[in-house]
Amino acid sequence: MLETKNLQYAYPEQQMLTFPDLNFPKGQHGLIIGQSGCGKTTLLHLLGGLLTPKSGEVMVNGVNISKLPASRLDQFRGRNIGIIFQRPHFIDSLSVGENLILAQHLAGLKPDWDRVAELLERLNLVHKIKSGTDRLSLGEQQRVAIARAIINHPSVILADEPTSSLDDSNALDVIQLLEEQASSVEATLVVVTHDTRLKNKFSLQIQL
Repeated sequence: MLETKNLQYAYPEQQMLTFPDLNFPKGQHGLIIGQSGCGKTTLLHLLGGLLTPKSGEVMVNGVNISKLPASRLDQFRGRNIGIIFQRPHFIDSLSVGENLILAQHLAGLKPDWDRVAELLERLNLVHKIKSGTDRLSLGEQQRVAIARAIINHPSVILADEPTSSLDDSNALDVIQLLEEQASSVEATLVVVTHDTRLKNKFSLQIQL
């Protein structure tokens, strides 16, 4: 479950951004859509606990993450929230498998290579488990980013502009993959985008 109330944020010397109240039940898939500059990425970072709101609250499974101390927030986010950024932000010195193990480590979990192999197998990437992430194609990087987001069975998955640089066919493939993988861990999926091609893919939509 993901819910916000009275959420506001302002960057230094900029106008306050005020966001609509959100309520995504467990397992719900939804779209937050708006033009560039309207605050979509800021909202996603607030939902993921990467920014602290100026006012209001972000509730994940009944926990107000905006009130958690940094040490607890990092672990809570690692276990409960999967984030897919516009750019993957892998550690290039680590292999694909090691990047996924790192996500487990940061969440305070024990390394589980069986889970890593199972997930990469499901995404047709197990043959890349020892490859460097800088040797992956764009499509492969996206699939590894999805794997990293769901490795710890999160209850919420947030995706920031996952289709902005893709053609129609690949854009639909990525969204289908996201929905399938979110459903596989029974996670709430929130896609933040300006890509109007996705409007027909989600029944729940919020316009910023």
